[in-house]
Amino acid sequence: MMMNNALDTADARTPPVAVWQILERLRGPELTEWRVAPLDYRPSSAERGLNIGFPFGWYAIEQGDFVAVGQVKPLRYFSRDLAIWRGEDGQARVTDAWCKHLGAHLGHGGKVHGNLLECPFHAWRYDGDEGVVKDIPYAKAIPPQVKRKCMRTWPVTEANGWIWVWYHPEQNVAPMWDVVVHEEFGDPEWTGYDMHEWIVYGSIQNMAENGVDVAHFKYIHGTADVPEAELRWGEWGRGADVRAQMGTPSGIVDGLIRYDTMGPGQSWVRFRGISETLLVASLVPIEEDVLRVRYGFMQPKSQADGSGAGLAKALIRDICKQLDQDKVIWDRMRYEPNPIICDGDGPIPQFRKWYSRYYANPESLGDKPGLRAVG
Repeated sequence: MMMNNALDTADARTPPVAVWQILERLRGPELTEWRVAPLDYRPSSAERGLNIGFPFGWYAIEQGDFVAVGQVKPLRYFSRDLAIWRGEDGQARVTDAWCKHLGAHLGHGGKVHGNLLECPFHAWRYDGDEGVVKDIPYAKAIPPQVKRKCMRTWPVTEANGWIWVWYHPEQNVAPMWDVVVHEEFGDPEWTGYDMHEWIVYGSIQNMAENGVDVAHFKYIHGTADVPEAELRWGEWGRGADVRAQMGTPSGIVDGLIRYDTMGPGQSWVRFRGISETLLVASLVPIEEDVLRVRYGFMQPKSQADGSGAGLAKALIRDICKQLDQDKVIWDRMRYEPNPIICDGDGPIPQFRKWYSRYYANPESLGDKPGLRAVG
């Protein structure tokens, strides 16, 4: 992610690039609608090379305030139907959606009884912690098949205003790291989230790789040049520090962009210098070739409501515009397991080798991600 030389919507100080022609007529409600609209034509996930499975990790599937005590909601992520509810104890729980009795969907019409989830069809009541049936109101005895674990339950935690689930293709694999907590969330000196949403018809693998693909900044985002980033590689997280001079209506300022991730599903960016901003991103696979992407922006209230409010809002618009530009490519992009890489492409081979740790079956990515280099 890189700041353009200018933060105005006209991009007067940056050269036009091809994907902008697709977006130039979209404004206001039309742009918002385009961000989540169905894509009329797209090849199968297999044809696009996207049938590589989902990387494991924590994923922010819903905002915490959107699931009240006693509420049940249907969700679909990781090519699975899910049910989420919040019990009387205030804890959010997530299970697979289909009742083991006759297959009703627990997320559509289900009810909360205490901390149990009741099926809307025959009122079988499920324990979301143990994955068992605890009560069948009209039966004298509970069938033994559902007295032991019969339903997949998902590890859940809440942090930063989100409900997170741990995904792993092997359901008995426990979480391997914790969700990183941001001190800005809940701080009375900071705003709440300014939320923006996209549906991306692509893979989380390609989106993650975008961050180290330095050459695309000029040809997709119209930057005159790309400052070098100081990359950080950890066991389960990675990051980058980018220092750059940024153009503003008040002149050039020194800025710092600090990007971090923990696993494939948690990423955040801190912007300092031009306008202090925390971007918290939620990227969750719905299908192999469909992602739900939500950006939540937080800023100091003194900045968001003060004399610099216009610049603060312009920064958010500029970041969202860059994702719009990337989405045009991602929606039609395939995953190329053995691309030919040139010397100006950035550390794509190193990234793929590192990122493969998130796959239970890294062989699904194709040949060893060392890739073929040219030059």
